[in-house]
Amino acid sequence: MHRDSLVTPVRTAHAVRFSAGTAVPRTLVPAGACDCHVHVYDSRFPAAPQARLLPPDASALDYAALQQRIGTTRVVLVTPSTYGTDNRPMLEGLAALGAMGVPARGVAVIDGTESDAALQRLHAAGVRGVRLNLSLGVSGTADSLLPLARRIAPLGWHLQLLMAPDVLIAQADVLRQLPVPVVFDHFGRIAPAQAGRHPAHALLLALLQCGQAWVKLSGGYIVSEQHSVEDPALDTLAASYLRCAPHRVVWGSDWPHATASAGVQPLPDDARQVDRLADWAREAGDSSATLQRVLVDNPAALYGFAPTISSLS
Repeated sequence: MHRDSLVTPVRTAHAVRFSAGTAVPRTLVPAGACDCHVHVYDSRFPAAPQARLLPPDASALDYAALQQRIGTTRVVLVTPSTYGTDNRPMLEGLAALGAMGVPARGVAVIDGTESDAALQRLHAAGVRGVRLNLSLGVSGTADSLLPLARRIAPLGWHLQLLMAPDVLIAQADVLRQLPVPVVFDHFGRIAPAQAGRHPAHALLLALLQCGQAWVKLSGGYIVSEQHSVEDPALDTLAASYLRCAPHRVVWGSDWPHATASAGVQPLPDDARQVDRLADWAREAGDSSATLQRVLVDNPAALYGFAPTISSLS
């Protein structure tokens, strides 16, 4: 039986590369908890010529040390903007995690010209989605939305999007007709001050409610005006998603925090990120049930992880 189907592992307080602090979270995450937004970086692979984030090497082994600290047992690796459409660092990370017995899935970046065989190889390696990054990405445009969605629909994958609110609302008609689920990372790139005010927030809530979309509570320090996950203004924004569609929300640490390496904000404490998720769950209502959904049940549904014993009982 796989280790993540039993009990939450014993957590250890220790220093982890690219994560501030050493303490474990006050919050005990449920068995099978998944971190749905992680990157790996490897200087053996060249950065794309237009890449704006060039962080130091951060490996799957480094991330495994963070799991031992915060208690997660599953992970989703996302190809970062640094590598364009080169998915080799992410794929090597998946293989390394698999060798360590860590259940992992991947989100790739493609241009849509890949052969069916190439996409099937990605699927066999654990890829379950494709990311289109219109904020920092070096490949793809808003015109890629529908072609990419049609390309990946036969595989049952989702389309993960990072785009500014104005771009998001401009693509409303396209988003409503995509033939695949849409996953908005980093709070939909909506700033806390825009909650309830910018039409993109209302659009995202509508897409969540009708079952067309998911949202990742990741990168809170990116959308925060304070550049910190401690920003109390994040509470209302996070709770708006959790109240609207708790079955369509997942969480991600965004480790190793490439924007911190670039000097945009201080290095986050990932134990505090877990505790802030618990704050948002309490703000939205039933905290224990919400954490089970966000950390275990929803990732299992979105990425195809095996159900845990707790979710079957």
